[in-house]
Amino acid sequence: MRSSAPQVSMKMFKRVIDALNRIEEIVLVALFSAMVLIIFVQVIMRKANHSLYWSEELGKFLFVWISWLGISIAQRKGEHIKITMLTDRLPYRAAQVCNIVSDIIVILICAVTFYYGVSLVISQWTSPYAGIKISTSWGYLAVVLGCALMMLRCVGSIVESMVRLKNGKPGVEEGGMDA
Repeated sequence: MRSSAPQVSMKMFKRVIDALNRIEEIVLVALFSAMVLIIFVQVIMRKANHSLYWSEELGKFLFVWISWLGISIAQRKGEHIKITMLTDRLPYRAAQVCNIVSDIIVILICAVTFYYGVSLVISQWTSPYAGIKISTSWGYLAVVLGCALMMLRCVGSIVESMVRLKNGKPGVEEGGMDA
């Protein structure tokens, strides 16, 4: 009799990833909405000669967070720019290996960026933004979180590529032709 423990843990893992996906999307929409609203209010206030001194800085701060959280969502949806000139010409299995190597390189780059991002978060804790009066560490934290999420997504992409390697090219029957 087979154990259902791996099946239960996979279901739980999928639920955690689904929750993470939903949280990412909600946070990204909320940050984008706040940024648009703040910039819109600033334009109105500037026309009324009552400029908000903090709005431009807060808008930039939110944009940084949107950008760094967005890299994880783009990775999940496979929407990052890739040069596929080589992989499009490779056999299916070789293309999957290239995808794995590419994801490993991205993980390494993100790991280095994550490491130095953590250093910046720690070292800049006492340095506030001039306009919004919060620590600049909060801005650098976007880099750290974005890289962590990107590494998680790349690990997921590697697992998917490995499953594709194991299962073979979709649409090919055993001993048959492409569908």
